Amino acid sequence: MTRPHLELADVFKALDSDSSKTNPLSLNSQQRRAFRDIIQCRSAALGGHVEQCTQCSHEQIAYNSCRNRHCPKCQAAARKEWTQKRAAELLPVEYFHVVFTLPDQLSPLALQNKRVIYGLLFQAASETLLKIAGDPKHLGAIIGFVAVLHTWGQTIHHHPHLHCVVPGGGLSPDHSRWISCRKGFFLPVKVLSRLFRGKFVAYLKAANEQGRLVFPGQSKHLAEGDHFASLLNEVSKLEWVVYAKRPFGGPVQVLKYLARYTHRVAISNHRLVSLSEGEVTFRWKDYADENAVKEMTLDVREFTRRFLLHILPRGFVRIRHYGLLANRYRTERLECCRRLLALSTNPAATLGAASMISDQCSTDPESEICPVCREGRMTILKKLAPQGSDLPRFLLLAGTADTS
Repeated sequence: MTRPHLELADVFKALDSDSSKTNPLSLNSQQRRAFRDIIQCRSAALGGHVEQCTQCSHEQIAYNSCRNRHCPKCQAAARKEWTQKRAAELLPVEYFHVVFTLPDQLSPLALQNKRVIYGLLFQAASETLLKIAGDPKHLGAIIGFVAVLHTWGQTIHHHPHLHCVVPGGGLSPDHSRWISCRKGFFLPVKVLSRLFRGKFVAYLKAANEQGRLVFPGQSKHLAEGDHFASLLNEVSKLEWVVYAKRPFGGPVQVLKYLARYTHRVAISNHRLVSLSEGEVTFRWKDYADENAVKEMTLDVREFTRRFLLHILPRGFVRIRHYGLLANRYRTERLECCRRLLALSTNPAATLGAASMISDQCSTDPESEICPVCREGRMTILKKLAPQGSDLPRFLLLAGTADTS
């Protein structure tokens, strides 16, 4: 894989330490750690090893990865491993992609209460899908799905939404038959939207009554008088965005989608275009203009601020499984689905799909082959101890208050 000419670490290093001294960015502990890890990733600061070719004796240095889930350089290996496990769970049915989005009015509150608000997003969306799918008026089946949290839009603004990948059908309540949805149609989005809105607002109100929310910064006024009730009333009158994309073409397309979406970060290195005179330019897709690819230029400080909005609280799980795919019953229920769909235990189509995306999920399928002679294999000659790293003064001076 070709290494990008510009990386996120380069942007972070470009922050002006002098301006940071007088007006430092406020970081919580997880943002601070992600910032540090991304700068040091695959550098001498983390140590590494010297590799040598078994044929031509060519030597090269390979530095260790930071393994931070927000680092764009560290997601390929994790994505490959996770996606190959999902390959064994695919069924030979139509798959759908349903997206649940929070309204912009809740964004300031969500930023100050990430763990609570994002948790409620998962809860409300999953319960909505399971309830409507289980209703005999619609599908009348027990479904299963994977939900992935994204908190960004194309311009790296805060835009929390949930991507759900759902098989087009499910088990009957007594597990005696497979119930398929209508071809090309899963569930009515308006029904999903209104139930999702109702559930989320109810859970948000309960969270406030239980004292689980905090109101610093832009949300400070919500702790006074009837402002919180007014916010709930305002968002309850909106049409919340829930939409279903076109169904996938088959298991191979589902796996390709999962490989692309599950371990994505707010912006990849390949979207970065240039860094000059304190400004960074990156590519973005304008969905309102027929998906036209455009470029945006931001001050390095503003770019960094936007990226750090998407650092998740420690231990927060952003990929979750529900219904038939819930961890507790997954093996048993998938076997039942395959039996009802007249499949063998290890369907050849599924295994074939896994191999077809192997190259896409890998950072470099030939990483062990010598880049010089192309015949020998690179083996570890010796390990390198971590060395000191000159972190930007900005990071050393940043605050550490944790509001997540």
